[in-house]
Amino acid sequence: MLNPTMSPIEKVWHYVLRITSGLTLLFLIMPVLVIIPLSFNEGSFLVYPLTGFSFRWYQDLFSAPEWIRSLQNSMIVAPAATVLAMVLGTLASIGLTRGEFRGKGIIMFLLISPMVVPVVIVGVASYLFFAPLGMDNSYTTLILEHAALGVPFVIITVTATLQGYNHNLTRAAANLGASPITAFFRITLPLIAPGVISGALFAFATSFDEVVVTLFLAGPEQATLPRQMFSGIRENLSPTIAAAATLLIGFSILLLLTLEWLRGRSERLRTS
Repeated sequence: MLNPTMSPIEKVWHYVLRITSGLTLLFLIMPVLVIIPLSFNEGSFLVYPLTGFSFRWYQDLFSAPEWIRSLQNSMIVAPAATVLAMVLGTLASIGLTRGEFRGKGIIMFLLISPMVVPVVIVGVASYLFFAPLGMDNSYTTLILEHAALGVPFVIITVTATLQGYNHNLTRAAANLGASPITAFFRITLPLIAPGVISGALFAFATSFDEVVVTLFLAGPEQATLPRQMFSGIRENLSPTIAAAATLLIGFSILLLLTLEWLRGRSERLRTS
């Protein structure tokens, strides 16, 4: 609502700012939204106007062997990489937050460097490291590399959550006879859970959407959904790609809603 004390110029600026923000938001999301109707197009080309309404491309997505295999690979690699990134990132955050030692800033920079370094460089470096070891074209290598890409997100979110953590709670648990492991699982982890889960969701999204590193490290049998989409764009442009993209858009929206819910829960825990 407008403030009754606002001057005419302030009221005009109020509406101009909101209209500009709305148009900017529309400009940003339109390229994403236009792909959704194309996934329901009856025709075989990604063009407007639509020739009819059909679910044939979703049926193709869940019936074609190459799409089924890529979706299964994504559901194998992404959860495994997320669990590994969540564990390593949480432990690293706790160690960096509690400890004071020389080189702490350098270690922090190295841990979050996969987020800063261009992903093409990460892919080339990973291939040059794993190929001589004979570990390319394997699920293990793909999971390890995807976990390395997800660790920085876990470290950042968990470290931000730990900034408001009251360490006196851990000391009180120790005084009552709790071991460090018991205090962590009974006291620390429940309080920092929103940050851990938020980081895990970011790590999962990073792994599920990763294509560049996968191109370097994965063979035909380890092709994930984004790699299959990339190959489809290069070799055979099919509306099945639009169907897969629509599912990823829906997944991203669900992810954002979950993150917003976790943010609200974290705020309530902090204020209480």
